[in-house]
Amino acid sequence: MNKKFKKLLSLGIVLASLGLILTACSGKKEGNAGSKNSKHDIALITDSNGVDDHSFNQAAWEGFKSYGQEHDLKKGKDYQYFQSSSAADYTPNFDQAAKAGYQTIFGVGYMLTDSVKAAAKKNPKKNFVIVDDVIKGQKNVASATFMSNQASYLAGLAAAYTTKTNKVGFVGGAKSSIINLFEAGFKQGVRDGAKALHKKVSVSTQYIGNFTSTDKAKSIAQSMYADKADIIYQAAGNAGNGIFQEAKDYNQTRLANKKVWVIGVDVDQQSLGNYKAKNGKKSNFTLTSVLKGLNVATKSISDKAYDNKFPGGKHIVYTLKDNGVSVTKGNLDSKTWSAIQKARKQIIAGKIKVATTPSK
Repeated sequence: MNKKFKKLLSLGIVLASLGLILTACSGKKEGNAGSKNSKHDIALITDSNGVDDHSFNQAAWEGFKSYGQEHDLKKGKDYQYFQSSSAADYTPNFDQAAKAGYQTIFGVGYMLTDSVKAAAKKNPKKNFVIVDDVIKGQKNVASATFMSNQASYLAGLAAAYTTKTNKVGFVGGAKSSIINLFEAGFKQGVRDGAKALHKKVSVSTQYIGNFTSTDKAKSIAQSMYADKADIIYQAAGNAGNGIFQEAKDYNQTRLANKKVWVIGVDVDQQSLGNYKAKNGKKSNFTLTSVLKGLNVATKSISDKAYDNKFPGGKHIVYTLKDNGVSVTKGNLDSKTWSAIQKARKQIIAGKIKVATTPSK
């Protein structure tokens, strides 16, 4: 091999290596939208509870996963979540998602409203969705809300039909018009259920003040159970896990037929109620769960965007009629479940009007 050929060969190897390096450097990072499906790429900005909260954010993310599977899209590339540790992360996460190329970006929870408004103004060619609030006057923003009072009414019926002590509790996260829906529907359902059964059932109500303090939620539950409440309905986001922990601690010292109950929220929280009673018997204390169809909303709106029919400027309300809200069978007996199904039909038909603000 002569010297000239050796030099040419060495130069060729160097150029080939350089080409590989440049190709590698030009690739998309994990979490960026793929260029092929960029108009179909979606991003979820969570509130400070994170995507694994067994509640609100998790429900929204389930819709994302269903969307990805149906359209053969890849997590981390075509659909992704941006987790917020605090409110200070909301705006940077929207900016990051927009810069990464995601076309339709969801803000989960009314606390993200201002950040959605700002991001939508900054990125007029992208789609934005606010969940649990309404943004008017911005054509690239869709708003999704839920008639949670309707499903909460059914949970109230379940409580009235199930309670043995005739005392039940409601624990909310932070006071807002959104949580008012849960409290209002639950109280009305308890009242109507008790009336149908010719008995009186009292409802004790307390608020945690936020959606994160599991210790405070646990303490509230401890006081309610000590005061003879045998069912607690919690609408408290991640903080609600503290109520499940207190019910578990309480029930483990008693026989299964003496258990107290928790009514879950947002997603099916049946698995959180698994425990062993005093005699070692496996049991479950999740009476039912009020499902808030964030998975229904995130998937249906994403599907519309996929078909170039994004409902910008519109307010979409999810109800019992479209399964946007519902309750699970859980541990309800047949008599209670029958009463719930009857009431569901009456609400859909307009024969039962469910309040949106709590009674005194």
